[in-house]
Amino acid sequence: MSAPIEFYFDFSSPYAYLGSEMIGRVAEKHGRRVNWHSFMLGAAFKGENTGPLTSYPRKGEYSRRDFDRTARKYNIPFNMPSDFPKTTLAASRGFYWLSGKNENLAKVFAKAVFAAYFVNGQDISDLTIIQQITKSLDIDEEEFSSAIQQDSVKKAYRASVEEIVDEKKVFGAPYFLVDGEPFWGADRIVQIDEWLTTGGW
Repeated sequence: MSAPIEFYFDFSSPYAYLGSEMIGRVAEKHGRRVNWHSFMLGAAFKGENTGPLTSYPRKGEYSRRDFDRTARKYNIPFNMPSDFPKTTLAASRGFYWLSGKNENLAKVFAKAVFAAYFVNGQDISDLTIIQQITKSLDIDEEEFSSAIQQDSVKKAYRASVEEIVDEKKVFGAPYFLVDGEPFWGADRIVQIDEWLTTGGW
């Protein structure tokens, strides 16, 4: 069986949201699964001495235009949040914990968090919003809230982020590994499709 596509994302990344809506179609076309991995872009930015695209005047203006253009191209619901970016530690830690219990449910949770922010404009840094999402998915709110505050979960997630950034050298989102080949950016999903079709070049 072909190896899965590894997908690395941060909940506060518009391109990661767009990529999350696009990669499944390509994976299904080529009979691949997608393994989702949340991490914190802040850790990657620190190592690269950079910041969100929207924090730069010219890049920011262009990127906002491109977010909308990409969403229109692939018919993805998208509304740029007015309060961008957000710290998404609770959601990210919760996704990590859920992944260890139920991988499919964790993906459903991730998609709901992305939609809450990039479609409905909700504040996903607010634990109350995240709890509302867990409730809507029949995830035990108390168990979820307790888990993301446990030292063992905090340490395990921190170690996972460090591995992603320091060892796998992931520096942005979305970031994909396809049979060991790295692809960065939602725009590279088209190239991933071509890579899998041709066997690479």
